[in-house]
Amino acid sequence: MIIKNGRVLDPESGLDQRMDLRIRDGIICEMGKELDPGCDEVIDGTGLAVGPGLIDGHVHFRDPGLTYKEDIDTGAAAAAAGGFTTVICMANTKPPVDTPQTLSYVLEKGKKTGIRVMSCAAVTKGMEGHELADLKALAAAGAVGFTDDGKPILDELLAVSAMKAAKELGLPLSFHEEDPAFIANNGINAGDAAKTLGLEGSPAVAEDVMVARDCMLALYTGARINIQHISSAHAVALVRAAKAMGADVWAEATPHHFTLTEDAVLKYGTLAKMNPPLRTKEDRQAIIEGLKDGTIDMIATDHAPHSKEEKSRSMTQAPSGIIGLETSLGLGITQLVRPGHLTLLQLMEKMSLNTARMYGLKQGRIAPGKPADLVIFDEHEVWTPVKYRSKAENSPFTGTELTGKVKYTICAGRIAYQDC
Repeated sequence: MIIKNGRVLDPESGLDQRMDLRIRDGIICEMGKELDPGCDEVIDGTGLAVGPGLIDGHVHFRDPGLTYKEDIDTGAAAAAAGGFTTVICMANTKPPVDTPQTLSYVLEKGKKTGIRVMSCAAVTKGMEGHELADLKALAAAGAVGFTDDGKPILDELLAVSAMKAAKELGLPLSFHEEDPAFIANNGINAGDAAKTLGLEGSPAVAEDVMVARDCMLALYTGARINIQHISSAHAVALVRAAKAMGADVWAEATPHHFTLTEDAVLKYGTLAKMNPPLRTKEDRQAIIEGLKDGTIDMIATDHAPHSKEEKSRSMTQAPSGIIGLETSLGLGITQLVRPGHLTLLQLMEKMSLNTARMYGLKQGRIAPGKPADLVIFDEHEVWTPVKYRSKAENSPFTGTELTGKVKYTICAGRIAYQDC
């Protein structure tokens, strides 16, 4: 395969040039201008950007156990349509991914999709927060990291033990930072919108105290940790301070947290309910500033499919979370690149390279000898999401005009998605 005349974006080297790419045996083998296509299949990249395949470090494919919401096949299809060549699944399935057997199920099923499906394993047995899972055995079985995402680890000494074990294994730990002691109603910020709905909500301090604790514990243990779906201005400042102290702390932000505020629940109802919740304009701006200055390393979707019946329940009874794989790139370009917060190259760093770096993956780069995992997109095309390849439709962005459309997703040199 050869991709002709595309704008090639490599966030590692800073390359931003119009050129050709030749792919053989799943590897980028040649880069340059006016390469002879020979007998290779040709993709015309004229007017299109060619970036490293997007990598989402935080998805929920609900498989095993909750496949009425999503499964590995449909989740992978949604990912490919969004430009993602690698996804990392969370462990909160039924049963949780806390044994090598369950992990192997996910990984083996993932191999049958057209993209790279990886998985974290649970930190604690049953994700109950009482006893560490066998992290060594899970690492040997292929876990790329550990997380009890969806649940905070409230026991400080257990968190320290997890950090020490993960450091020894050379793998990162990702933390869901919400202390339930402060939360009256989850999924909605304890602010003006909650008051309008007659609810108390979830204050930012529930996140802030956990982020402060884990940043300091990471500094103490030397472990690599990831603050998941950061939503609070104070949490962003805490991560910034921890990095300045030398802690190996990373952070991710979701498109919904850098796009929407708490007022969205008044417009979209439960489609804007998520954990942690959408917060204030000041929090949203702090997240954007954190992305700009490098405090926040990664953009992750926290793709969280639910059924229509579930999301049709009341604000207090509906589950939290939205889907995000198919709108993520468009939101990044619309909300971050077009307003001038990030360059397109910086967006590729946040959506691909940095996630690869945190998890120790070889993807996320465009260079000879690197995997031919690529996303080809039109950064100027305006489109409106209406239908999804996910089983679920729980998104506040349905019907919202976005700029930036995926045209091809190529994984290991093969077309995983093509926009018709």
